Amino acid sequence: MIGLLPLTLLLFSWGPSVNAGSVNYGGACSVGNQKLAAGTYEFQADCDSITFCNSSGLCDHKGCRSDEYPLGYPTSLDPPPRCPTGMFCPDEEDQCLPLLAVGSPCQFDRDDECQGPPNFQQLADTTGYGLNVNGSVCLNNICMWANATLGNTCVVENTAYTVYSANNESIDIVSRDNCSPGLYCDAQHLVCMKTKNKGDSCDADKECSTYNCLAKGVCGRSANLPHHVPFWVYIIVGVCILGGMLATLAGMYWLHRGHRNAEREKRLQYWREQNAFRQNILQMQETARHSIMSLSGGGPHSPRSTLYSRDGAQSEDSQIPMLNPTSKSSALRHQLSDDGSDDGSQDSIMIQRVDRKDSNKF
Repeated sequence: MIGLLPLTLLLFSWGPSVNAGSVNYGGACSVGNQKLAAGTYEFQADCDSITFCNSSGLCDHKGCRSDEYPLGYPTSLDPPPRCPTGMFCPDEEDQCLPLLAVGSPCQFDRDDECQGPPNFQQLADTTGYGLNVNGSVCLNNICMWANATLGNTCVVENTAYTVYSANNESIDIVSRDNCSPGLYCDAQHLVCMKTKNKGDSCDADKECSTYNCLAKGVCGRSANLPHHVPFWVYIIVGVCILGGMLATLAGMYWLHRGHRNAEREKRLQYWREQNAFRQNILQMQETARHSIMSLSGGGPHSPRSTLYSRDGAQSEDSQIPMLNPTSKSSALRHQLSDDGSDDGSQDSIMIQRVDRKDSNKF
């Protein structure tokens, strides 16, 4: 199977490629050294990229250019102008020349050097694959028109290009012909045949309307055709994105809820401990109060009794002030005081020693 050059390399080879030499303006050169490099078909000369070798054997400034943005020109130097309509700039880029008539010799792969046919609008290549220029084609260095019809004899030009990769190099064959658009020249019978549709068997790229013959021997989709994703793919992607967002939110909710429950349990445990501690304190206060009240071992007229104990106010709900002792003198005075808390839970018992003013009475 004859493999054809990829589209990018084919388009690159459409315009003249120049491998510039090292001789500057005014230096000596030889026209005989101008040639096309083997494998790449780059135009090579002795002069640098901004000069050409004139008939006097000296490098002179170029008089025209083929590319819109030529390489090798410094920003301080303006490149030469492009040729007007009806003229072309040869590989040497010395001067603009008139277009060549059919049958005239032309430079390699320079379809733009040939005059177009009268019906060039119908024969011009519109596929973007570079099959011809305005219906004219340069095959075997001869200007022709790409007007050979279905079943008629055609001309073929097969060119072997060297393709370089990272590890090796290979040969790629580019086959061009003078058949009309939508046709190709069969290499065996040299007659124009209709191009094949996608999925048909093929031996070369030129046989396919998409100009892409796959390795399995069938015509594939065009290499420069953008890949269109079906609408259902967008729906699935959107659903997946939405589902991912919802799953993330749900996961964050459950995670934070677990943290909140853990913190709530900690606070509840702390409250229980504090409440138990409070109950223990209240129980200790009650026990201490009863112990002090029972020290006298008597009734309400005991010398150690107080107004609080004589009146029977044993509960915390009593509103009788517990500040003043009884009128009877005692070496110890018992006093109950409130610590000022709102719930009255921090009642305390203070035992205060009072010195008697009358030391003779006891």
